[in-house]
Amino acid sequence: MSEEDKTLLMIVELGGYPDFSPLYRELGYGVEVATSGRKAISYLKQYRPAAVVAEFNFQHEFRDRTSWLESVLATLQHTPQTRAVVFYRTDEQEHLDKLRTRFTQFIALPLPVDVKRLEQALR
Repeated sequence: MSEEDKTLLMIVELGGYPDFSPLYRELGYGVEVATSGRKAISYLKQYRPAAVVAEFNFQHEFRDRTSWLESVLATLQHTPQTRAVVFYRTDEQEHLDKLRTRFTQFIALPLPVDVKRLEQALR
């Protein structure tokens, strides 16, 4: 994959943090946006992005999962070369830790996001 055809899928369901698109572009990524887990999974079934940046939102109404992010991470298991970065609220650390017992292939960054750590995760 050449530098100019790297794609980053940005999954923004709730937001509430800065738009890091300028950083992603500076790092050489073309940016695609999905506004729900369902749209992200649909995208991932068709395309193989170089990176995915998503947010963890614990959803207590799911009885067998912690959030839609589990389904996204399961889909990413088929593309181990895709970097995955997950933003999370520190008050949801316990639920994120449960997610980590099933999926280990992502870098978790607490909110507010440290831009230097995000840049390192995506280089």
